Formats: sequence, structure tokens, C-alpha cells
Amino acid sequence: MNTGVEPMSSTRGYAFEVAFSGSTIGWLCDRLELIKSASETESLALSVHSNEGMYLVPAFSGLFAPHWRPDACGCMVGLTASHTKAHIVRAALESSAYQAREVFNAMVLDSDVHLKEMKVDGGATANKFLMQFQSDILSVPVIRPQFLETTGMGAAFAAGLAVNVWGGLDDISMMWHVDKVWKPMMVGAEREKLWNGWNKAVQKSLNWIDVD
Repeated sequence: MNTGVEPMSSTRGYAFEVAFSGSTIGWLCDRLELIKSASETESLALSVHSNEGMYLVPAFSGLFAPHWRPDACGCMVGLTASHTKAHIVRAALESSAYQAREVFNAMVLDSDVHLKEMKVDGGATANKFLMQFQSDILSVPVIRPQFLETTGMGAAFAAGLAVNVWGGLDDISMMWHVDKVWKPMMVGAEREKLWNGWNKAVQKSLNWIDVD
């Protein structure tokens, strides 16, 4: 999050990162064998109307920011006989968006800077369901650039600036272009209902491992 011209450290000692988002989909594919590739997740998630009260908390190595709970374990809660693999896949995708909201909420508390939009990159941005759900659960636009490998592009820009390939940051900013924007479509009551359900699910994941 851009907090302005002055560096801002967390008063809570957080290193902000969403853990087990892409690797959760890898787990569905390689361990549970529910899908053959990540590309299947979008159509499966869209094949069901909602998560029907089921949540997946991917605390495979405890919970990271902003919880920092090594005693947590991964769990699926709210299961009923009506749930299918499509619900599990949908819940896995949704968990990534919930974790992002947790991190952004913590950043807002530290910085008092409120999120106006979320710029995304990488392979997960190909999943239109996830991008829309991320926008809905954050209640801000999600913006995908034309060039998705932003990390590599940033390294190239830094190298180019060092050897005067570009005249300055203004030249570089002109090279960034929007591909697609997802805007929030979910009503506030539904957003908070889902968010409350996620927080209940997180609580169920705690205290499973005895930590010395």
C-alpha cells in the first residue's frame, strides 16, 4: 500500500504477506486431486451460486499475518451433505480474498490510509471469479494491468533507469496500461455476512497444535 512520501513501519510488528493462496490451489490439484489444473477453478467456482456456508482456512503452516498463530491448522467448516468439490474449490479461491482483506485491514490500522483500489498481477489474475470476489470483499476496484509479470517488469525498469534507458519515472509510468477493472457488485449486508463467516472459520482453526 502506498502510504505517502514517508516510510511507515507497523506498530504491530507485522510483515504483511498472504500465505497459501496459490499453493492452496496446488494442494487441491496435487494432493486432493479435485482438479487437474488451476485453469479449472474459475468454471467450478461459478458453477455454484455461493459457498453455501462452507469455508476453507488454509492454515497449513499456521496462520500468518495478521494473526501470527503457529497453533492453527487448516480446516473446512460448515460442511453439509449438499456440498460438492465445486464448493471446496470456490471456498479455496475465496480464502485468498479473505486473507487479503485481513492484511489490508491491518495496514489501515497502522497507517490510517484507506484502500481506494487494488492493483493486481501474476497468474491468479486470470481467474475472473477471484478478481470479482476480491473486489466485492474489499469493496474497492481491482485493477489488472496489460503486463502481468510486474515483479520482472520492475526489475527491468530499475536496471534501465540505472543505465539511462529511460529518462525517469515519468517515462516508466507511461508504459503501465490497464487491461481490466473489476468493481464491487456485492451488497454490503452480504459482504459482512461472508466476512463474519470467515472470521468464525478462522477461530475454528486455532489451538489445534500444541506450541512450546
